[in-house]
Amino acid sequence: MTDATMNGGEGEYEEARRQEPAGEEMEEKCDEVLADAVEEKPGIYHVDFDPEHGEVSFAYDPRLVGEDDVALVAQEVAPTLQERWAKCTMRLDRRGGRGCEACALALEDRLHQIPGVRRATVSYMGGAMSIAYDDQLLSPEDLWREVRAQGVDARPSAAVRRPEPAPEEGLGARLRAAFNSERVELAFTIITLLGMVVGFVAERAGASPTLITAAYVAAYVTGGAYGLQAGLQSLRELTIDVDLLMILAALGAALVGAPFEGAMLLFLFSLSNVLQNYALDRTRNAIRSLMALRPEEALVRRGDELVTLPIEEIDVGDHIVVRPGERIALDGVVVEGESSVDQSSITGESMPVPRQEGDRVLAGTINQKGSLELSVTHLAKESTIAKLIQLVEEAHSEKAQTQRFIDRAEQYYAVGVLVLTGLAIVVPIFLLQEAFEPAFYRAMTLMVAASPCALVISTPATVLSAIGNGARQGVLFKGGVYVEQAAEIKVVAFDKTGTLTRGEPQVTDVVALNGAAEDEMLRLAAAVEARSEHPLAQAITTAAEARGLAWTEVDAFQSDTGRGVAARVNGGMIAVGNRRYFDGYDLLDGDNAGERLETLQSEGKTAVMVARVEAQEAHVVGLIGIADVLRPEAAEVVRALKERGVERVVMLTGDNERVARAIAEEAGVDAYHADLLPEDKMRILKEEERHGLVAMVGDGVNDAPALATASIGIAMGAAGTDVALETADIVLMADDLTKIPYVIGLSRQTRKTLWQNLVFAIGVIIVLVGAVLGVGLTLPLSVIGHEGSTVIVSLNGLRLLAYRDA
Repeated sequence: MTDATMNGGEGEYEEARRQEPAGEEMEEKCDEVLADAVEEKPGIYHVDFDPEHGEVSFAYDPRLVGEDDVALVAQEVAPTLQERWAKCTMRLDRRGGRGCEACALALEDRLHQIPGVRRATVSYMGGAMSIAYDDQLLSPEDLWREVRAQGVDARPSAAVRRPEPAPEEGLGARLRAAFNSERVELAFTIITLLGMVVGFVAERAGASPTLITAAYVAAYVTGGAYGLQAGLQSLRELTIDVDLLMILAALGAALVGAPFEGAMLLFLFSLSNVLQNYALDRTRNAIRSLMALRPEEALVRRGDELVTLPIEEIDVGDHIVVRPGERIALDGVVVEGESSVDQSSITGESMPVPRQEGDRVLAGTINQKGSLELSVTHLAKESTIAKLIQLVEEAHSEKAQTQRFIDRAEQYYAVGVLVLTGLAIVVPIFLLQEAFEPAFYRAMTLMVAASPCALVISTPATVLSAIGNGARQGVLFKGGVYVEQAAEIKVVAFDKTGTLTRGEPQVTDVVALNGAAEDEMLRLAAAVEARSEHPLAQAITTAAEARGLAWTEVDAFQSDTGRGVAARVNGGMIAVGNRRYFDGYDLLDGDNAGERLETLQSEGKTAVMVARVEAQEAHVVGLIGIADVLRPEAAEVVRALKERGVERVVMLTGDNERVARAIAEEAGVDAYHADLLPEDKMRILKEEERHGLVAMVGDGVNDAPALATASIGIAMGAAGTDVALETADIVLMADDLTKIPYVIGLSRQTRKTLWQNLVFAIGVIIVLVGAVLGVGLTLPLSVIGHEGSTVIVSLNGLRLLAYRDA
């Protein structure tokens, strides 16, 4: 007997950490679901669901059932187990200082103690929080109250307009609001600079001690106000903030008669905070940009009248009118009109796409020239633009593995800095008999030099910039962890249909035989196939329309399912079908149509004959080859992936061997697998893991199990597709293969920038500490090195906002 433990979700909760179980009632119902799923599965003896970690465990006999079969059972029950879990995202205001992510970790731990909360991710630097919870035990309002009770300033997600709490009234509330504004923070920084300069000049000019003291007090108060607030907030979370270390160092400098050095420390610290906040604010622009894409109201048809209504009051099935140049307010289907739509803001497509009756349009896109009337398909809170906003918010709350490590290690490091500072005071004074003032001054300088400001900011500034860049290109990373992981991709597995190929059959060959003309033969075939709804029939009529051919109505239409169709065209019977359709006919064929048909089929194409039939005779007039053609950019994308270090490119398909081989050879992939069932795709993905990290690229609808199984699931052309948005780790909104090399390129540039920042930040700390202990580096120079390195890593990370694929 073998035990197997599998994640009960679809990938997005794989990093679930410690939390309380969601209740006995939930466990009982989940057990019932699992029992039903394995009731008739021989070889599976026991199954158990662990809601704490989101895992399903199976005990089975490998002689009777394989691991792939067990994995399929897990995939079958996953949606049922997952449907109890909902997500709530909130926007966060700043809290604490540069070490505020330690506060975020503390908040995560407290949220995990709430019964019904499965997973919580918080980032004050990212300005977002995401909570996965049991919606039968908790509601968004319950979570809102719990978060507010923790003393956290949280606001509703920008994805759904909810009334925000009424602002506090009174002088105290207004003063707090003013204090937390960016303008006041900048003004305080300027006052700190002025106080420092006035104090320094007054000292050198022998001015009144009162003036000197007043200038330095002003500098210390304005320069230390925000750091003190941040440090106290962190202390309440039982964490040590870098800001607190800076305040202590500045006060220490004043204590030993070096107020100018302390004032300089506070000024440069305040200035770098302003620059840092500006840099992080730029990374949050993706959310604000998406919010700006959503209109507040829309023009709704009510009978013969048009009424302007807020989008929250518009229901599914309502008809809205979009005039030329207006932004589309809600997802819908065109019921009247024809136009082109600029979807670049959502999908990243550079050219407008034509839209006519029956076509789908997305909220947030721009109608170009024609007027459109749409039937609404999603409520405002469920529209594509709302989902995108929520996904970007969740991504900002999810941290890269490097950042999580630094956030946890930072507290130990901060304690170490304090211990080192204490030893730098005690050892020289009591063991080396050094005077208090030089020893204390050196200790304060050492505290500044060793503080990890640049380390703390290096990762979020980089990862959030990468996420923002991706959002502008129509690429959504579901968190920093995937921004990092994509750099390690060694195998890319493509689904064939709809991913490497266009996903719809197209006419590739029109072969006229026995003296017939190509256009005439194609026109006859289109006339017959116009009465059929089969995809191959639609491919033939589309090819005829592309040539500008017109045909007359037919009669006596006949269909033989799986073989072909026939109809009377201009008084004569025309048949269009495969070779089996003509088995009962005598083929009058001077050009060996059968052999040429076999040639087309050997190329992986579906081939049909077009013939005039009379009695039991068929006069062949031509052949039509039809195939799901490779995307024109597919082969170039495969080459681009190899250039970026991908070792293997694999194609997976349920099609037959002949079709798969033809597409694989044309695309230039390293390997292909045909005749696959969903469980086969999962098995192959696991086998490919021996080459390294595997990414699966699919359309997100029928590829959901494979996307969830792969190390990284990439859903392509996912605009408006719920399954893709929920299952994949990286979502490509446009149907554009070229975004995949971009994803890997951006991820590798992010990884490179991360290493640059980390090595630089650590190197500066080592150099500064060595200089303080070795050559007596002064406090002003230590401050410049410390704050300069912080600004440099922030700006270096910000460069990723401008990344463009080569």
